[in-house]
Amino acid sequence: MPATAQHRVTRRERLRAETTREIMAIALRQLATGGAGAISLRGIAREMGMTARAIYTYFPTRDDLITALTDEISTSLANSLERARDGAPADDPGARLIAWGVALREWALAHPDGFRLIYGDPVPGYQPPANGPTDQAARRVCGGLNRLVAALSGSANGPDGAEWSDFPPAYVAKVRAEAPELSPAVAALALRVWGRIHGLVTLEIYGHLRSVSNDPAALQRADLHDLVGQLHG
Repeated sequence: MPATAQHRVTRRERLRAETTREIMAIALRQLATGGAGAISLRGIAREMGMTARAIYTYFPTRDDLITALTDEISTSLANSLERARDGAPADDPGARLIAWGVALREWALAHPDGFRLIYGDPVPGYQPPANGPTDQAARRVCGGLNRLVAALSGSANGPDGAEWSDFPPAYVAKVRAEAPELSPAVAALALRVWGRIHGLVTLEIYGHLRSVSNDPAALQRADLHDLVGQLHG
């Protein structure tokens, strides 16, 4: 596209983007200090020296702000996981799963407030919209992990012992939309893998590993290698 036809960001647009980023950063600080229920547009307006009316031109409601935050954070996480996974050899699902797990921990340490927002306590009264960027990013994460587990467990069918009726219908629809070849057994196995990988990361983010491990990174890597060995079983 010729340079003359490209959109040039105006000063007004640049200032609006900067203000939007500041609002979202303060919202994450509110989350860190007061929990999920502490996010307040009026509180952010006071801190920024804005009127309530002015801040509502950026985010008409608190839910709009939370949705924007979770959209941005969830997409950032999905991008990081996929980038790490794809950096490992395509024919080595074990290495790809380890890269996925390590990337999750590194992303969480770099974005602890974001991790708490999407994996901590639900925000009181908040109802996320369906099929938005957050939902799409969650499907990317879920589908990516399901496929890695399927590759490691030997086939898309995986071990026996689960039925689609074991899962809520909405979850089944998401899983089958992302990876229609998967069996319910692999979906169940992937949930256990997800819980195990997230477990250590969550303990670290919430400060519960400090008194028991001098090297959480080494602990995680050892667990990931053990997990891959079990899945290869």
